[in-house]
Amino acid sequence: MEYAEVAVNAAAQRKTFTYSVPSDLSLEVGQAVWVPFGPRRVQGVVMDLTNYPSLLDTRDVAEVIDTRPLLSPDRLQLAQWISQYYFSPLFEAVALMLPPGFQRRVLTNIQLSARPPSGADSLLTPQQRELLALLGHKGKVELSTVAKIWGSKMAEALVGQLVRKGLVVKSWGLDRVKVQPKTVSYLSLTVAPEEARHLAEELRGSALRQAALLKYMASNPRPITLAEALKEGASRQAVTALVRRGFVSQDELRVARDPLAYRSFPSFPPPILTPDQERVWREIEKALIGEKKERPHSSVFLLHGVTGSGKTEIYLRALERALALGRRGIVLVPEIALTPQTIQRFAGRFSGVAVLHSQLSLGEQFDQWWRIWEGATSVVIGSRSAIFAPQPELGLIVIDEEHEWTYKQQDQEPRYHAREVAIKLAELTGAVVILGSATPDVESYYRGQQSNYRLLELPNRVSGEAKGQGISLPQGQIVDMRQELKAGNRSIFSRELMAAMTAALERGEQVILFINRRGTATYIQCRDCGFVLRCRRCDVALTYHASENLLLCHQCRYRESVPHVCPWCWSRRIKYLGLGTQSVEDEVRRAFPQSSLLRWDRDVTKVRGAHEKILDTFASHQADVLIGTQMVAKGLDLPLVTVVGVVNADTGLHIPDFRAGERTFQLLTQVAGRAGRGALEGKVIIQSYNPDHYAIAAAANHDYNAFYQREIAFRRNYNYPPFSPLARLVYTHLNAQACQQEAERMYHRLKEELDSEGWGHTDLIGLAPAYNRRLRGRFRWQIIIRGPGSLDILSDVPLPKGWTIDAHPLNLL
Repeated sequence: MEYAEVAVNAAAQRKTFTYSVPSDLSLEVGQAVWVPFGPRRVQGVVMDLTNYPSLLDTRDVAEVIDTRPLLSPDRLQLAQWISQYYFSPLFEAVALMLPPGFQRRVLTNIQLSARPPSGADSLLTPQQRELLALLGHKGKVELSTVAKIWGSKMAEALVGQLVRKGLVVKSWGLDRVKVQPKTVSYLSLTVAPEEARHLAEELRGSALRQAALLKYMASNPRPITLAEALKEGASRQAVTALVRRGFVSQDELRVARDPLAYRSFPSFPPPILTPDQERVWREIEKALIGEKKERPHSSVFLLHGVTGSGKTEIYLRALERALALGRRGIVLVPEIALTPQTIQRFAGRFSGVAVLHSQLSLGEQFDQWWRIWEGATSVVIGSRSAIFAPQPELGLIVIDEEHEWTYKQQDQEPRYHAREVAIKLAELTGAVVILGSATPDVESYYRGQQSNYRLLELPNRVSGEAKGQGISLPQGQIVDMRQELKAGNRSIFSRELMAAMTAALERGEQVILFINRRGTATYIQCRDCGFVLRCRRCDVALTYHASENLLLCHQCRYRESVPHVCPWCWSRRIKYLGLGTQSVEDEVRRAFPQSSLLRWDRDVTKVRGAHEKILDTFASHQADVLIGTQMVAKGLDLPLVTVVGVVNADTGLHIPDFRAGERTFQLLTQVAGRAGRGALEGKVIIQSYNPDHYAIAAAANHDYNAFYQREIAFRRNYNYPPFSPLARLVYTHLNAQACQQEAERMYHRLKEELDSEGWGHTDLIGLAPAYNRRLRGRFRWQIIIRGPGSLDILSDVPLPKGWTIDAHPLNLL
C-alpha cells in the first residue's frame, strides 16, 4: 500500500501527517487533497509518497482536489525549509505558494434527524435541549455557530452526544468559492448570413426580439458576446430560443484578467555599457552560463551601485541571457509603487511579462498565477510575495533595493524574508541571484566582504542622454536647524532649502520634499494640562489629518473627531504639534502658490492605480513639487528633479532599535539619489537637529563605506547581527497583568534553559514591554534572544498560545 505525507490545513505544527492512499486513487507529490482530520475534513497538500507509514493506524485520503500537481518538488522543499527556519506551521508555508483563493473550509452542518420521543426530554441536559431548540428554529446550523455559543470543545461534545442518540445528523459542505476562471458567453450564427436574414423576416410577426437579433448578427457575421446581444435589445429568452432552434450557437470562452491588457510599452534598444557595467556584466554572465551547465548550483551576487549607476540595465542583460539559455526569471521590487516603472522597463525589452502583487484583484492574481504555472511568462515582476510564483525553469532572481525592510513579512506567519527565501530557492533550482542596492543591508555587505556573496561595485553614475558617459552625484548639504532657530527662522524650511526650491522652480525644474510621516500634526496636546489624545486600542498618539478633519491611529485605523475642548480639563487651548506630509504640503502651497503640487503617501494611494497615476503625472511635468514619505525614496528615475529636500532627517534616528542609524542612512541616501539623474546638476539639502550624526553625514556625502565602517564596529561591539543571530518573542494578551505575568514566566524558563544547558554566548535582552505597549487592544511584552543558540533553544521550549516567534527580526519595536 502507498502512503502520503500531507501538510494539513488545520494543524499549527511544523510536520506532515500520514494517510493511506486508497487503491482506486492515483496521487502525485504536490497535489491538493481532502483528508479527514479529527471530526473534520480539511485541505492538504501531498508533500511525499512512501511505501512505509510513520504510523501503524492511518486514515485514507478522502479525494483529490485538483488532478494537477500545484507545487513542484523544489517548492515543496522550500516550504519545508521556511517552516523550520521561521518556526511557522507547515501548511502556512505551503499556502504561500498555492493559487490565490485556493484555501476553502469544509463546513460541518448539523440538523435534526428526529424529534425526541415523548418523555425523552427529561433525559436530556439543559444544553442539549437548548441546542435542539436552536436546530428546530434554524433548521440547519454550521458547527462553528454552535462553537461560538458553547466553545469548541463543548460544541463537539454536545453534537456527538446527540448524534449517538440519533437526534442529530451531521453533513459536510464547502464554503463558497472565492475565485474562479472568468468566462464570457459568445454567440455565433450556425446558418449563413443570407439565411439568417430570411429567418428574421419569417420571425418578425411572432418573435420580434429573435428576429432583431438574427438581423443584427447577419449584419455583423462574427461571434458576439451575450452582453453585446443584450445591449442591442435582445433578451435571454430570445437567445435561448434561437439556440434551441439551432440558428445560433452559444459557447463559454475563458478570458484572462490581465492587468497589463490594452497597454503598450515602447521598446528601446540596449544602451552601450560603461566600463564599470561591462566588468560587472561579464561576471554575472559567466555565472549564468555556468549555471546552465552545472546544475544544481547557485550564485549570489551583491550589486552595490550608487543611485543612477545603471543597475537596472544589468538586470535586463541578465534576464536576456537567462532566456537565451531556456530559463526564466523573477524580479522583486520593495514597493507596489515601483512596479509600474519596473514593468515599463522590462516589458519594453521582453514579451511574456507577468505581474503579482496585492493591489491586483483576486481574479487578476488567480489568472496571473495560472498563466505563470502554465509556463507562459518569461519574467514575473512583483513585491515580496512574487518570490513564490510557480515560475518553471527558474534561472534568475533579481531583488532590487535588497536592503528594504518591506521584503520581510512582519505581521503574520510565516515571518519570512524574501531575500533569504530567494537564496534558498536559487539553491534548490540552480538559479543565479542578483541583490541590487545603492545602500546594501549591513549584513548583506558583510557577507559580500566575507565572500559569502560575490560583491560587485558600480561606483559611478551613468546618463542615458550622454550615451554611457558618467555624471556626478548630487551635491549634499546638511542644515543645522538649531542655528536656523537661533537666527529667528521659525519656518519648517531652512533658508538654504527655500532658496534652492525658489531657484529650481524659476528654472522650470522639479523638486522632491521628503518627510517620513503622514498627516498634518503628529499629535495634538492641551496647553493647560498636557493631555495628549491617544488611541483607545493602542498605546500611541492619534495623528491629525486636516484633509479629512479627523484624528487617526496609524496602527489600527481607529478614527475620532477632532475635539474643540480638552477631554480632561475642558480647556479650549488645543495645540497641534509635529509635522506630516499634509502640513508640508500646506506650507509649500503658501510659499509657492503658482506651483503645482502632488502628495505621495498611503493616504492618497488607497485606490488602485493611484501610484502609477501620481508617478505619471510628475514624470510628465504636470506637477512641480512632489511631497511624500518613503515612497519617493525608492528607485524613481526623474531627470527633471534637481532639488531634493529632507524636511526632517531625525524622524527615525532615535527609536530604540539598533538598526535606527542604518535605516536613516538608507532612506536619506536613497531620497538624495532622486536628484540630478539627468543632464541637470542636482542638489540635496538635509535638515537636521543632529547634523554631526555619522549616518546623516555619510548620507550627505553619498559615502557608504564611511557609514559601513562605523556601523559594523558598533554591531561587533554589541554582538548584533551579522555577528550573532537574533530571535524575538512577543506575547500578547487582553489583560495587562496576565500579559506581564506570562512574559515573566517565559523569561525565567528561558533563563533556566540557558543556564542549565550551557548555551555559551547566547543571552536574553529584556524582559520588557514592546515599544508600542498596546496594539489593537492587546498588551505586548517581548524577549529578545541573542547569540548562536537563539534559534536552537526555541526548539526545546514549548510556547503556549499567545506567543509569536520572529526568527531574524528586522524590527525590534
